[in-house]
Amino acid sequence: MTHLCVGCLTPTQNDGLCGACGADLPRNDAACARCALPLTSSIADPLGVLCGPCISQPPAFDRVVAPWLYSFPVNSLISQFKYGKQRAFGKPLAGLLAREIAASGDGRPECLIPVPMHPSRERARGFNQAEEIALWLADELDVPVISHLVQRRKLSDTQSGLTRRQRLVNLKGAFGVSGPIPEHVAVVDDVVTTGATAEELAKKLKKAGARTVEIWALARTPRIPLDDL
Repeated sequence: MTHLCVGCLTPTQNDGLCGACGADLPRNDAACARCALPLTSSIADPLGVLCGPCISQPPAFDRVVAPWLYSFPVNSLISQFKYGKQRAFGKPLAGLLAREIAASGDGRPECLIPVPMHPSRERARGFNQAEEIALWLADELDVPVISHLVQRRKLSDTQSGLTRRQRLVNLKGAFGVSGPIPEHVAVVDDVVTTGATAEELAKKLKKAGARTVEIWALARTPRIPLDDL
């Protein structure tokens, strides 16, 4: 079956992105091994290198998997998916993420946990983009999605434009966890920005019994000013 590429509109056998557009996505290869923060290009061999914040104050989560930078055209594709309700723009990125994870050979988590939305926000948007991504990943990787384990209990202010410190304050008491929690879980989201949501959820999940918490996302934002960490 022939589809139109969501990147260039040329006919393609792939569901969403043609091979050329998929290969041109901005990769997040030179990144912190813990939080996937993009590092400077001066680091020749970034494998295993940690960023300053992860060295000075290791996060609660064990690692972030985010293969692409949140820059054009990834940011545009995610925006169309998330705010334009165009699932055709998000599904190919989720498929590529699944292939990255499968090719890594790393041990699979026991379940995927999508970052929850507050019920009122989810009703307004019509869907939870993190849950959509998790379901696509589950189909590809044969890992179950368990959405009921984490709930968004507090309607926090929007995170957009806030620094990491402000986001952490904003998220206090936002999530509730109902166990039992498997030992190895992966939290799924669309974008990791400051890592505040990942940090808060990882703390809650580990307190509830998880031993390994990974964060799986489509993209990671570029480096932010030190004042925002």
